[in-house]
Amino acid sequence: MPTVFGALRSLMMTPSMAEVGFRRRGFPPAPADVTRRLEAIPQAVICGFEWGIDVRELWELERRLELVDPEQRGFAYEGATMACTVRDAMAGGRGRRTEALLRGPGRRHIFLAYIGIGFAMARLPRPLWARVLPDLPDVPYHPTMSWLAVDGLGFDRAYFDTPRWVDGQRRPKPYPWDGHPEYFARAWDQGVGRALWFIHGGQVPAVAAAVGRFATDRHADLWSGVGLAATFAGGCGAADLAALRRHAGPYAADLAQGAVFAAKARTWAGAVPPHSEVAVHTLAGVDATAAAQLADDVVVDPFPAAAQPHYETWRGRVRDRLAVAPSARPS
Repeated sequence: MPTVFGALRSLMMTPSMAEVGFRRRGFPPAPADVTRRLEAIPQAVICGFEWGIDVRELWELERRLELVDPEQRGFAYEGATMACTVRDAMAGGRGRRTEALLRGPGRRHIFLAYIGIGFAMARLPRPLWARVLPDLPDVPYHPTMSWLAVDGLGFDRAYFDTPRWVDGQRRPKPYPWDGHPEYFARAWDQGVGRALWFIHGGQVPAVAAAVGRFATDRHADLWSGVGLAATFAGGCGAADLAALRRHAGPYAADLAQGAVFAAKARTWAGAVPPHSEVAVHTLAGVDATAAAQLADDVVVDPFPAAAQPHYETWRGRVRDRLAVAPSARPS
C-alpha cells in the first residue's frame, strides 16, 4: 500500500508519464512506431520508481518488478533502484534498501541498476553522492561497472535539460567517483551519447549529426553511448545500424564497445530481444553470447588501484579485441 510520505516524495521527484514523452521534451519528430518503442523505456523507469517509492516491503517491490515484461524489466529495476537510492539517502545514509534489492532479484539487472543510482544522483545534493553506492563485494562487476551511475547522471541531465547539456554542450564539474575525478566527464559523456539516441528517436543521420556538433575530444565516449543505446533499447533495423557504423567512421570501435556492453547486460539479465542480437552483430560482428564472453574474457579485476579506472581499462580491452578480431568486421 502507498504511504502518504511516499506519495509526497513521488510528487517531488518523479517526472510524469507525459513529461518523459518526446513531444513534451521538445525532441525532433520520429516515426510513430519508433517513438512508442523508445518512449516506453522511460515510462517503465517511472513505473519502477513509483513502486520503489511507495511500497513498504521489499518483497512487494520485487514481485511487482518480476511481473514486468522481460524486455522492459531491467528499465523498471532501473527506476526502482533510483527510488531505493533516494529512500536510503533520505534515511541519512543509513538505509539499505538498494543493497537488499541488488543482492536479490535485482542482481540480474545490476548494469541498469547502476544507471538508476545515477538518476537518483541527479535529484540529490552533491554532498550525498559519496554514500549512494551500496556495498556489494560479492556481486560480479562491482565496483568496476559502477561508472554506469555517472553515465546515468549524464543521460538524465541530457534528457531533461537538453538546452544546457546537449545544445549548449556544457561539461560537468569533476567529481572523485571511484577515486578518479578526471574520468567523471568521460563517463558522463557516455550517458549523453545514450541520450542522443533517444532525443533523436533512433534516426541515424540526426544522431550522427548531433555527435558531430560536440568537440572532437568527446566523440569517442559519445559514440560508445550511442552503441549501447542502439543495442539495448533498439529503434532501427540492420540497414540503419550498418549506416550508423559508417557514420561512426574512426569511432566504429567505440560504437562496437558500447554494443558489446549492452549485449553483456542483456545476457546477464537473461533476456536478449531480437533487436539486440541484430544490433550487436551489425555493430560489433559477434552475437550476444559471444559479446558477453568477450567482455568476460577481458574483464579487469577491481584491485589494486590503477592510474585509470578499471572500467576504462575494460572498455579499452574490448575495443582492442574487436579491432583485431576478424569476426568484428561485418560483411
